[in-house]
Amino acid sequence: MSNQNQRSCNLSVQVGGIQMKNPVMTASGTFGYGEEFASLVDLNKLGGIVVKGLSLKPSAGNPPPRTLETCGGMLNAIGLENVGIEAFAQEKLPFLQTLDTPIVLNMFGHDIKTYAELAERIQDMDGIAGIEVNISCPNIKAGGIAFGTDPKMAFEVVKAVREKTGLPLIAKLSPNVTDIQAIARSVEEAGADAVSLINTIIGMAVDVATRRPKLANITGGLSGPAIKPVALRMVWEAARAVRVPVIGIGGIMDAMDALEFLIAGASAVQVGTANLVNPRATVEIVEGIRSYLAENNIPDISDIIGSLTIS
Repeated sequence: MSNQNQRSCNLSVQVGGIQMKNPVMTASGTFGYGEEFASLVDLNKLGGIVVKGLSLKPSAGNPPPRTLETCGGMLNAIGLENVGIEAFAQEKLPFLQTLDTPIVLNMFGHDIKTYAELAERIQDMDGIAGIEVNISCPNIKAGGIAFGTDPKMAFEVVKAVREKTGLPLIAKLSPNVTDIQAIARSVEEAGADAVSLINTIIGMAVDVATRRPKLANITGGLSGPAIKPVALRMVWEAARAVRVPVIGIGGIMDAMDALEFLIAGASAVQVGTANLVNPRATVEIVEGIRSYLAENNIPDISDIIGSLTIS
């Protein structure tokens, strides 16, 4: 196929008010704050960059060992280590402001007041295209139950963020629930402009020789190809339940993986664990999608989004 055919394919999408040149984003926690990958990837070729999750104050995360390779993926118990919102604004944001790629801030808290305060701080920053709210965090005022596992708590935290910001708002959903559609509908009702899913699946590993957990935290989040079928199913379910756009995450390693999510109903995808295996995975996925459209004479990415046929 000619380069002309590839160039004529339209890959641009709009997700929750964020205009992107293509549907390929980075997943929070797997791409640092963006600049770490600048010598390896042309960051301006990406659809969007979602930075490492930010909290009000710096966090050292969990003690090591906190990562572990597993069959078809990895477990991580990093514990949301980050520099905090103040250091981010002073040290990380200036570089991101030089890019021609939408920057989305992933943020988290352990009570609703903290989420709201963070949203207010982010609202005043220049160069931020949107906020992704991690609702998989434990609510310390509800006995450590994750916000994202209860529709009512998910609604309350997203509503609190919505009231403090006019920026496009993405709610990142936990897969560790019985009914993903109920959670998706609750955050949509609370004012989310889009939903992203899935976050990691809780797992663990045991050292048979010592009979001890392999992670210091005991449990961790499972990511990578092993979770792709679960993620794909949940994205398909969520896309049928809400009117807002859905961003697919989970085990996307190449363009074919990404296309599966788009066909199942995702308007965009986030690439996570693949970045740790192949730092250029994101741009290669963009080019792979472009090639697929050209080879199949599909002029616009919108023609495949949600095109799954069920007989």
